Amino acid sequence: MRWEQANYSKAILPEYQGNPLIEALPKKANDSDVIEKFCNYPDLSSHIRTSLDYLEREEYLARIDELRQPLPQYIECFRAIERAIKSGYLAKNPLTPTTMQYLHYPVDARPNVEPATGYFVPKGKGITLIGDSGVGKTCMLEQVLSYFPHVIEHGNYNGKPLDFKYQVVWVKVDCPRNSSVRELCEEILFSLDSAMRNERTTPGTTIPKLLTQIEQKIKSSHLGILVIDEMQNLQFKRTGGENNLLKFLHHIVNKLGVPLFFCANPPFDDSLALTLKNARRAESGRTIFMKPLQRHDIGWESFIAELWDLQWTNVETQLSDELNDKMYELSLGNIDMACRIYCEAQQLVIGTGDENITSAVLEYAYPVACSLSSRTNEVIEARQNLILPRRTAKQNTVPNTLKTKLGKPRIIGDYNRPHHPEFEVRLRELHLTDKLLHMIVDPDLIQRGIATGNVPTYMQDVGILCDESFIFSEFREL
Repeated sequence: MRWEQANYSKAILPEYQGNPLIEALPKKANDSDVIEKFCNYPDLSSHIRTSLDYLEREEYLARIDELRQPLPQYIECFRAIERAIKSGYLAKNPLTPTTMQYLHYPVDARPNVEPATGYFVPKGKGITLIGDSGVGKTCMLEQVLSYFPHVIEHGNYNGKPLDFKYQVVWVKVDCPRNSSVRELCEEILFSLDSAMRNERTTPGTTIPKLLTQIEQKIKSSHLGILVIDEMQNLQFKRTGGENNLLKFLHHIVNKLGVPLFFCANPPFDDSLALTLKNARRAESGRTIFMKPLQRHDIGWESFIAELWDLQWTNVETQLSDELNDKMYELSLGNIDMACRIYCEAQQLVIGTGDENITSAVLEYAYPVACSLSSRTNEVIEARQNLILPRRTAKQNTVPNTLKTKLGKPRIIGDYNRPHHPEFEVRLRELHLTDKLLHMIVDPDLIQRGIATGNVPTYMQDVGILCDESFIFSEFREL
């Protein structure tokens, strides 16, 4: 949680000027400067590659999880949040009589005396982010939100003291699985108390009392935007709990003017589309769709280049088109799956004596790293629709490796990997199949061979046994 002292900068829009809540926000920056803030490239520490201790190199694989490569949607998401926060604060300038009335009276019980600057008119917007699990929604959201301070501490503005001290720019909570209004309210209360470093508020015993507490907390904290993750938990059933939750969220936007940010997996967008009212409110600020990266998009090329650099094997394997295609084929452009596959591939070869990363190694790493994801309907369907060009050229790999200490066996089917790499794929299929008995074409073959009294000769006759020494001796006689 990041606290900052208010540093006021004159707003660009005239209507934003003179509003300390807006002018305390980070100064407007161009896209390239913003993107730099979102990047996180772990230190490679390339000297570790020469370490003879394979355990030390394995430990560095944890840094793969720290990689943050901004994608094109980052700027779109950032600008939407930036606009929504400023728009929400526009009607809440703490120096105006309008806001003073808004802060001191419940929204449904304001006096009939209109302030000199007019009644409070909420300006809250709704932003919705939709994307499959693993495409990087939460990661992007965390990076974008981290651009803004969590809490801004105010002092004097233009030489005059302010009547308030703290401004909570954003809070992020998860949607309860049972669509409970009470659980969401309690989570929001706790998050606001935590942000302002207050003691935890005892929740009201009834929903109306709880809603009153929420209203008071949101007002006193000058909340900029409320982010709700895991909105796919909102299941539309006959019980009506989800409708009550939506009504509560609409109350926050319509009455308090606080922008909402929904983050969810499909089919949350289909649920919102059931009614025009829900759809209109959820998309008033922006609707952003995040899909798995496409093979030849700049997003994938940028991501895979940065990911592949995080390599702690004792021999550096260059990213060829073949390996790039294989990574995309296995991960389907899913960032989370790609990171897990690549980490597992290095885990498999480090300390084996041959630490080259090949397509076969990536294929073996896939079912280990994505054993559950690979069986989901989304992945199966996407894999059926995947079409990639195939390379005919062989990959050039570096033959020289350091004589590292061997501390673990090689991957299954890999005890002789340097000598017979062509067997890896077939051996892996045999190892992973759950229908091994069905793959045995002739289960009585050995018994018939024993019955002949000469098993080797029988096996040669039926084409099962290849006696290489016999063939070689015959060749020499020719």
